[in-house]
Amino acid sequence: MSALTAARLERALGDPADSKTLFSYARCAELDRAEAFPEAICAELDRLGLPRQYVPEAYGGALTGLQELADLVRVVARRDLTVAIGHAKSYLGAACVWTAGTPEQARPLADRLVAGAPVSWGLTERAHGSDLLATGLAAAPDGSGGYRLTGEKWLINNATRGELICVLARTDPAGGPRALSLFLVDKNLLGPAYRCLPKQRTHGIRGADISGIAFDGALIPADALVGEAGHGAETVLRTLQLTRTVCTALSLGAADHALRQAAAFTAGRELYGGRLARFPHVRRTLGRAHATLLACEAVSLVANRSAGALPGEQSVAASVVKSFVPERVDALIADCGELLGGRAFLTAIHEHGSFQKLARDHRVVGIFDGNQAVNRNALINQFPVLARRYREGRVDPVGLSTAVTPGSPLPPVAPGRLELVSRGGSSVVQNLPSAVAALRTAEGTDPRLLALAERLLARCETLHGELTALRPARIASARAFDLAEEYEECFAGAAVLHLWLAGAGRPAHRPELGLWARPELWQDGLWARAALAAVLGRRGQEPGDGAESDALYDAVQAVGAAPAAGKETR
Repeated sequence: MSALTAARLERALGDPADSKTLFSYARCAELDRAEAFPEAICAELDRLGLPRQYVPEAYGGALTGLQELADLVRVVARRDLTVAIGHAKSYLGAACVWTAGTPEQARPLADRLVAGAPVSWGLTERAHGSDLLATGLAAAPDGSGGYRLTGEKWLINNATRGELICVLARTDPAGGPRALSLFLVDKNLLGPAYRCLPKQRTHGIRGADISGIAFDGALIPADALVGEAGHGAETVLRTLQLTRTVCTALSLGAADHALRQAAAFTAGRELYGGRLARFPHVRRTLGRAHATLLACEAVSLVANRSAGALPGEQSVAASVVKSFVPERVDALIADCGELLGGRAFLTAIHEHGSFQKLARDHRVVGIFDGNQAVNRNALINQFPVLARRYREGRVDPVGLSTAVTPGSPLPPVAPGRLELVSRGGSSVVQNLPSAVAALRTAEGTDPRLLALAERLLARCETLHGELTALRPARIASARAFDLAEEYEECFAGAAVLHLWLAGAGRPAHRPELGLWARPELWQDGLWARAALAAVLGRRGQEPGDGAESDALYDAVQAVGAAPAAGKETR
């Protein structure tokens, strides 16, 4: 079977603006109003072979790197987030088995998944939320080698629909760092010893199966254990480094959708005797939104490639990208909503109400696989090594070069190489001084780009000075969370700069990679200037007079905006 590419998937799904298309905006709006799961659409994605992309090649699937998977998820999310979240959850549910399971577990799971069986991931509980170490679901030995599960998991995506669910459970009542284990549970084998908890009504992704599952002494066999007993929390933390990174594709797809609507509306809307798109504030807002998308594409691309190229540093990259991208896309959506005015709130009139649905749906993306506070806290825990490695200038040159050079050969993701804490810090950030030095001496460097890069470096130097002086604490201070946000910005800006340098200032000629790779936007460093300005700005602003946003808007209008659903990028 040939590989399922983003372009092939886009083409196969048809035009979402055509209400006769199965995966149309009209159909998704209808399902949202009914709070109904998109069964038929997910079945079509199964038929097209998307589940095969969730399975590593070693087990008969097509999954090699995270970027290829993210590209496919973005295509689906560009049309509807409920569908993307409901379908891609199977990758999240199976990922722990790819990380720590045996081949004897992984192969049957792969077969089931490719055949379309939904897989769920049961981590959170009603009383404990994201505090996984407080997990209450108990897995007690039954005396014959198996375990009995007692307790429940709650607010779980596909908990009811899923045929299999990977759950985190307590195997040592005494607690401690080795008290938790993972189990792959086949619900078909449990009989009456479990029950699905009611679907919870949600503000966004109304049709998604957000429910739960309760076990009443359910007997599971010994071979349901994933990895070693007592290593459940460690496996989850490693796996989250992959799933958090892929989750950003949901945000990029949402950004594509929001920008398409805002650009089309302002281009066609007559107001006060002229086109709305010609108003300076509108041009500035749309330019800033496109610049935000560029920055998010850059940091997502580097983080996805780092999973294969810099696996020992992925604990940093995953925390950064999962915090940075959803927040910035929320702001992008708000800007687009401002331009749409009342149409941003209508539920049926303007494009079947897809914008208000998009805005509601995307707000939940930041919560998936650890919310922003969880991810920033994970970054804060690594501050000492990040500060030390930055002072040392420690860089993995080969891994970094691979991570920031799209199209270069990339090692397959090897979960066993992921580290709970990066001992090497972050090569992306730690190489920033060298990158800026290279930019200074590069022939033809645009002085505006260099000025932004110098500003980024100065901010990074100041930040690491504070990190060096920061005293570790059991409970992180409010200032530490501010510093985590600043570190995210340094990482994102460094990703932009590294991608620019890797292209040697020449057009990438890879438009399928996203807006940043449109060749026309490389002239005078435009895309990199705009993305850096977006990173360095705060609360919808940018440094200077907004010239980068205005220039980007003009260029995007000339070459075409971000990819739209149903349009194949060439």
